[in-house]
Amino acid sequence: MSKRDYYEVLGVAKGVDKKELKKAYRKIAMKYHPDRNPDDADAEAKFKEATEAYEILGDEQKRAAYDQYGHAGVDGQAGGFGGGGAGGFSDIFGDVFGDIFGGGGGGGRSRGGPQRGSDLRYTMELSLEEAVRGVEKKIRVPTLTTCDTCDGSGAKEGTKPKTCSTCHGQGQVRMQQGFFSVQQTCPTCRGQGTMIDDPCNSCHGRGVKEETKTLSVKIPPGVDTGDRVRLSGEGEAGAMGGPAGDLYVQVSVREHELFHRDGRNLYCDVPISIVDAALGGELEVPTLDGRVKLKIPAETQSGKLFRLRGKGVVPVRGGAPGDLLCRVQVETPVNLTKEQKELLQQFQASLNGEKAGEKHSPQNKSFFERAKRFFEEM
Repeated sequence: MSKRDYYEVLGVAKGVDKKELKKAYRKIAMKYHPDRNPDDADAEAKFKEATEAYEILGDEQKRAAYDQYGHAGVDGQAGGFGGGGAGGFSDIFGDVFGDIFGGGGGGGRSRGGPQRGSDLRYTMELSLEEAVRGVEKKIRVPTLTTCDTCDGSGAKEGTKPKTCSTCHGQGQVRMQQGFFSVQQTCPTCRGQGTMIDDPCNSCHGRGVKEETKTLSVKIPPGVDTGDRVRLSGEGEAGAMGGPAGDLYVQVSVREHELFHRDGRNLYCDVPISIVDAALGGELEVPTLDGRVKLKIPAETQSGKLFRLRGKGVVPVRGGAPGDLLCRVQVETPVNLTKEQKELLQQFQASLNGEKAGEKHSPQNKSFFERAKRFFEEM
């Protein structure tokens, strides 16, 4: 009986990548799993067929031979159910279903021995000035460090960890489930591959101990919220003498009472009087480098932006400095005296006499013209 095309068996296209190939095989394998279909010869046959197809297509060399010569190029290379070699079914099962049954990848990969420590994160809050100019700060970080008494081995001084007699140092054992041979974490050493008969008195066999250390962190100029500084080797100590992880210092910039940052530019709202807005004037505005003069031309409207070039931020990754954009806000006077109110009423009367809608308040005129058209079209 001729074999079906392997791509057809798994329901995938010829150019499928490994991730989609594994996904397709897993779906079929779970459906026709003999433990889910007891005494179903047809399901078992489909399961075997899918397994053989995945073993061939999942291997780059075998897949290349199959693509070129078809089944003739790979006959005899599929491990099938009984295959116990590197290409056997137990390895395929461990690779695809290891996350379900608690095992690692196929091939008897060891879990024992030194393991790298975890990375840590520390959030550092900075003022805008510190973020723009750069700063060096001391931080205190609680972490796990290598036990100096046992040098990270976890064993009492003068002794050493012993190889686990159950898994022989592999950290995993093979378990038989039906006709499947799967890998699981060794229950004796819990995946370490070693056992400690006489644990260290300082760390109680952990190989690490809790400490709080003080570190100096240099924050470069131009950082912004979300930027990170990596301190190599300052994370948690590794297990069984493994290397330490890294510490990532994440920047969070506090809101400023005057400036709002957007990338390399700064924004500042500047209040001005109606007299300065109407007649023009000159006033001092703040920058991160000190005060500067800002000229306000006559007839300035509220919300107008004035750009001060180069008064922004130099980005942390380099480039030209940004600008400071001052947005003027015309202030309405409050707490007026009777005399001041009378003067304003006289001023308003003088404007009305000059056809204010056409000459003195262009925005007022255009707004009401648009409003009129809107109501007419309703």
